[in-house]
Amino acid sequence: MEERDRVKITDRLARPLRDLRLSVIDQCNFRCVYCMPAEVFGPNFRFLAEDQLLTVDEMALLVECFVELGVEKIRLTGGEPLLRRDLDALIERLSALPGLRDIGLTTNGVHLVKWAQRLKEAGLKRVNVSLDALDDDIFRKMNGIGVGAAPVLKGIEAALAAGLGVKVNMVVKKGWNDSQIVPMAAYFKDLGIPLRLIEFMDVGTTNGWDYSHVVTKKEMYEQINSMHPLEPVEKAYFGEVASRYRYVGTEVEVGFIASVTETFCQSCTRARISADGKLYTCLFASEGVSLKDKLRAGAGKEELKALIAAIWSERTDRYSEERTAETAKQRPKIEMSYIGG
Repeated sequence: MEERDRVKITDRLARPLRDLRLSVIDQCNFRCVYCMPAEVFGPNFRFLAEDQLLTVDEMALLVECFVELGVEKIRLTGGEPLLRRDLDALIERLSALPGLRDIGLTTNGVHLVKWAQRLKEAGLKRVNVSLDALDDDIFRKMNGIGVGAAPVLKGIEAALAAGLGVKVNMVVKKGWNDSQIVPMAAYFKDLGIPLRLIEFMDVGTTNGWDYSHVVTKKEMYEQINSMHPLEPVEKAYFGEVASRYRYVGTEVEVGFIASVTETFCQSCTRARISADGKLYTCLFASEGVSLKDKLRAGAGKEELKALIAAIWSERTDRYSEERTAETAKQRPKIEMSYIGG
């Protein structure tokens, strides 16, 4: 597709649609305390049935619609996307779409040893691997299923060996894994892998979020800067979420995603599709619009594009800027495992 043929749409706050997060499955093999706490997502929890999930054909068509409306980057999420057996077939379809410049994947990394080479060959560019601690005891508590850090680190090695770009995401929860900030930074600095430290967010309603559990970007920055001085890196594009820094004297970066203390709603360019095909315009949304129902009722590409454009053009979301202690606890929100991080 020629650039001049792409429709560029903006919302009511003049934010363009450029990024898409696509959840391919709502199931996960971890029970992380900030996302899918085991006491809620137990053995009897009912996940989506297979026929409720979008098919590869349906996902490919929807992504094509979004690309023609201006989306340039897509990240595949979950749940844990590597639990989706046809993931490589989806990536192969998406990598053939003209105008889609970047395909990424967020994963806990455990199955990367099996998947990394296949995904690279299918057209995947990069992976964001979630790892919240190097200390096995702390990581076992964080992931809720008693898995140590070694399987994730082996997954990272497999991704690098396959030629995938790698970043590591660490969600920091005070009193749980904040002692791991400096060890994680030092470890991945030595490997030359960018680390992203993420403030504990009030996504969903089951993770027990309270501001007292938040380690702020300022606190995390000060810990790392005392270990090795940092210098800021200019944002690479409008809508970039992370505040990026470089270890002085190196090209290795560390970034902070501060959705709580330094909100970035004013530059948010991301739409989200859940595993069952609902469109959400905010990570903290309460309701979505089913694109799957339209698809399965026979809607074609132009009708779907018109619906997506209409939804985005009316978008006014800026939850993080408006967050209060009351809204964080009282407002119902879609779970992160369902909508994708």
